[in-house]
Amino acid sequence: MSHPEPVARRMFDLVEPIGLVPYLADGADDALMALGLRNQWDAYFAGRAAPFGPAAPAEVIHAIFYNFAPGEVARHLPKVWDLTTPEAALEARERGCASAIRRILGDLADDPSVARAAELLTRAATSAPVEGRALYAAVRALPVPEEPVARLWHAANLVREHRGDGHNAALLTEGIGGTEAHVLFALSMDMPAHKFGRVHHLPAAQLDAVIDGMRARGLIGADGWLTAEGRATKERVEALTDRLAEAPYNALSPAEIEQLAADLGPISAALQKSYPW
Repeated sequence: MSHPEPVARRMFDLVEPIGLVPYLADGADDALMALGLRNQWDAYFAGRAAPFGPAAPAEVIHAIFYNFAPGEVARHLPKVWDLTTPEAALEARERGCASAIRRILGDLADDPSVARAAELLTRAATSAPVEGRALYAAVRALPVPEEPVARLWHAANLVREHRGDGHNAALLTEGIGGTEAHVLFALSMDMPAHKFGRVHHLPAAQLDAVIDGMRARGLIGADGWLTAEGRATKERVEALTDRLAEAPYNALSPAEIEQLAADLGPISAALQKSYPW
């Protein structure tokens, strides 16, 4: 069902805090680490790449995830599958995320609004076409949990990966590479690229080469900040990302969208308050 106004950006602000649980919620990856993984990045790649199984080469996951620097995925995959299995990683990720959400929400976790939000968001999350969206399709092939809190996290993760696949398409449309996407984001937030968490660890020469390439294309000025064209490129990427993220919400009526937004509000607020930002 089409809506009188776009909903993807509005829903992003409400759903994203839930989708970020495995990366920001304290203790969310404890169950994964208990499988014998070496560090949090092992947990990240084991949990997120598990839907593709152990046979997917690092090069394939690198292409699907899009925004990691060359070689970063290969430091963890397929090595993590010598320590655990995709099935165990998926179970531990779901259990750890549901446990973290329950701890943060407290009594709210058992409120009927959580189960209602889980049902509405699951209906939206499982309704979009999968063509051209490899990560969304892989996660959508997984069983949907029955327990409401786990179900809510699973649905939010599905929506997040659907949006992420579309975001990668938007970046490709503008000719923005994976590492360049982080530089573009950092500079759009008035943060020097060398201080941005996702790329600050890269060798200075490697990051400088990325910045130089963006400068040569007119995206970054001599002062090291985004040019007008650089900011316009970022705005086009975000606008296209939002348009490509609309499909799941077409499964809900305007009244259901309003109900979902109302139910997600307190949940998202509680999660955001707990995050270290």
